[in-house]
Amino acid sequence: MEFKLQRVDFSNLPGWKDDNPLSLLPALERCRQHVVTVKPHRTGSLGISSADLMPAYGAALQVTPDAKGTRIFFEENFVPFRIERLDGKPGFVTAFYEPDVPVSATADDMFRFPFYRRPSDLVEVNDDNRPNSMDPYFAFGRLKQSGIEEYPDRRAIEQGYLAGQALEIAYAKSKADVFFAHVQGAARLVFPDGAVKRITYAAKSGHTFSAIGKLLIERGKIDAATVSMQTIRQWLDDHPDEADEVFWHNRSFIFFREAEVGDLRLGPVAAAKVALEPGRSLAVDRLIHTFGTPFFVSSSSLTSIDGGRPFQRLMLALDTGSAIVGPNRGDIFTGSGDEAGRLAGAVRNEAEFFIFIPRAAAARYGHGQG
Repeated sequence: MEFKLQRVDFSNLPGWKDDNPLSLLPALERCRQHVVTVKPHRTGSLGISSADLMPAYGAALQVTPDAKGTRIFFEENFVPFRIERLDGKPGFVTAFYEPDVPVSATADDMFRFPFYRRPSDLVEVNDDNRPNSMDPYFAFGRLKQSGIEEYPDRRAIEQGYLAGQALEIAYAKSKADVFFAHVQGAARLVFPDGAVKRITYAAKSGHTFSAIGKLLIERGKIDAATVSMQTIRQWLDDHPDEADEVFWHNRSFIFFREAEVGDLRLGPVAAAKVALEPGRSLAVDRLIHTFGTPFFVSSSSLTSIDGGRPFQRLMLALDTGSAIVGPNRGDIFTGSGDEAGRLAGAVRNEAEFFIFIPRAAAARYGHGQG
C-alpha cells in the first residue's frame, strides 16, 4: 500500500509535552547492544537502518534521566514524520501481552493440552524452494522425500499429528490457554512448585491466521461492540461442544522455543531479539519498518490503557506479527500477566502514527516523501 511521510514539529504531536518516555532509554541501550554485539536489524523498505539509529543510541547514554531530559534527547536527535496512507485510511492499533499459564511438565487428567517445540519436518519456504502449487503466502511447509508440501494445520495437529515425537514443552489445563498463547506469540509458564519458564515464538505451520472473534461476530455469537479477548474466552467456556470447531477455523499453529526468564519486569525477547519494554513496545510491519525505530502513537478513542485519558505515547518498534501489515498499523505490548491481558483484550482503535527518523537521515525524506 502506498503512503507518504509528512514532516511535523514536536509541538504538533498530541500530548507530547505530557509524555514521559524515560523507560525507553534502557530499551534503546538493549537495541544498541544487540547491534554492536550480534548484528544490525534488517532494514525495512522505508530505508531507515540500524546505522542511521546508532548515533542516537549512543547519545541516549548521556541523557538526563527524567521526563523532560528524555523528551529533549528525542527532540535533539530525531525528526517526527506523520505517516499518511494515500488511500486515506487511518492508522489502527491493537494490543498484545504475555499470559501467565499454569502448566505441568507431564500430562495427567487435569493438564492435557501441550505447548509444542518446532518439529524437525517443518522447513522454511521461500521463492527458491516453494513448489509451484503452493500459495506464495506460505513461509513454512512440511519436508517429505517427495518434496515440500503444506504443513498439517491446527486441526490435524490437535488430533494427534505430532504425537510420539517428544516435542511437548509443558501441558496446560485449558485448550483456550494454549490458543491465546499462540495468538500472543509468547507466555510465562507457571509450574505447580512456583517455577517460571518463558516460551516464545519459534515457527508456525504456515497457514493464514484467521481471527476467531471475527468468526463469532459473523455468526451472531458475540456483539461486535463488546468483542474482546475476555468475551471470546467466556463464549468458548460456555460452549465447550462448539469450541474445537471455532479453534480449528484458525488453521495457523504456533511452535515455541524455551527462552531465558530474565528480568520478570520486562517482557519476552521478541522479534527484535531484545526484551520488550511493557507499555512502550510496538509490533510493526517489519517489511516496511526497522526494529529499534521510535514511533509516537496517538489515539483519542483508546482510553482504557491510561485511565480514561487518550493514548499518546512514544513507543519503540521491537516486534512484528502476521496480522500487523501496513505503514501505520501497530500492536501495543501491555506487559505480562492477567492485568496486562485485561488492558490488551479490547484494544481495536484508530490511531495516528508518527515515525521518528534520526536527524541525519531525515534529510533523505524531505518534507513529504513516502
